[in-house]
Amino acid sequence: MKKILIMESNDTFAAQLADYFSRAGYDVCGVTGDGAEGLALLEKTSPDVAVVSLMLRNIDGLSVLGQAKGKGVDFVVLGNFSEDAIIRRAIEQGAKYYLMKPVSAEVVGERVEELSGEVPKAKVERKRAGSLDERISNIFISIGIPPNIKGYGYLREGIKMAVKDPRIINNVTKGLYPIIGEKFETSASKVERAIRHAIEVAWNRGRIEAINAIFGARVYIGTEKPTNSEFIALVADKLILEDMI
Repeated sequence: MKKILIMESNDTFAAQLADYFSRAGYDVCGVTGDGAEGLALLEKTSPDVAVVSLMLRNIDGLSVLGQAKGKGVDFVVLGNFSEDAIIRRAIEQGAKYYLMKPVSAEVVGERVEELSGEVPKAKVERKRAGSLDERISNIFISIGIPPNIKGYGYLREGIKMAVKDPRIINNVTKGLYPIIGEKFETSASKVERAIRHAIEVAWNRGRIEAINAIFGARVYIGTEKPTNSEFIALVADKLILEDMI
């Protein structure tokens, strides 16, 4: 049984996380909203995974990561900040995932499950359309695709289509782009350009380490970036594999 430590200053959300992981078969070895207490619990209990909010009492989440570095714990960080510098610092300090709040206990659970390599005993249903939207949005936020650009919505729709029918990735020009264009009342060529721009924005922000952390391997290095179809296929494959229980 994998051990998990929860550091979350919002008591209601902390209780939701503890309940979720307990029902999922994890050993919840501590729950606290105090960073200093969290570090003490980390030393005492040696968890496999720690969920850490940036906003903690006494010692903030980033400081917790810095002091706990090298302890052999996988960290999932929760924050209200979308600034590149903060996310980059969290990744540099050892965070495997950075999830933007508000986020559900189920989405946090999915990331922890990937890190722990353990299938929860009480798998919470996550194949609802809303859950899929949330999971895609969290990936976009982590790698730096802002929600205020047109390509964000087009790209999310393309990934959902590829999850539903992976074969469509072999026909993006005459299949995927026109369908998205019809839904959003625009042309296929504008869909293609907007999606390409969204991907370029993420890569130009230099979050290569965050991108590789999301996909669990050094998928890309330097300024190398994927084509539209490669990126859609990569995210869709990740989401499909998550659901193969």
